[in-house]
Amino acid sequence: MRSEETPFVGGPLDGRVLKVMVGATGQPPKTYEVPVEDEAGGPPTVHVYRRVPAGVSKRLGVIRGWRYEYDPEGKARGGLKWPWSKPG
Repeated sequence: MRSEETPFVGGPLDGRVLKVMVGATGQPPKTYEVPVEDEAGGPPTVHVYRRVPAGVSKRLGVIRGWRYEYDPEGKARGGLKWPWSKPG
């Protein structure tokens, strides 16, 4: 599998650049979860990062790479959204 250097902004990984695996389309996952162990032995805290465009070309508006920004709410969104599975 291929990976690319992706910068992280905010949260515990602020300023770091990590290799993130990319999928078949060449894009990293929409969310990146980082579990952090609790010192008291409790359940680990999960920090969530969201993928955002790192830059856009001037002429065509093409995305020129990705970066992850910290999501303080930390709710894992995503998954498939089927029209017949709307909340009732």
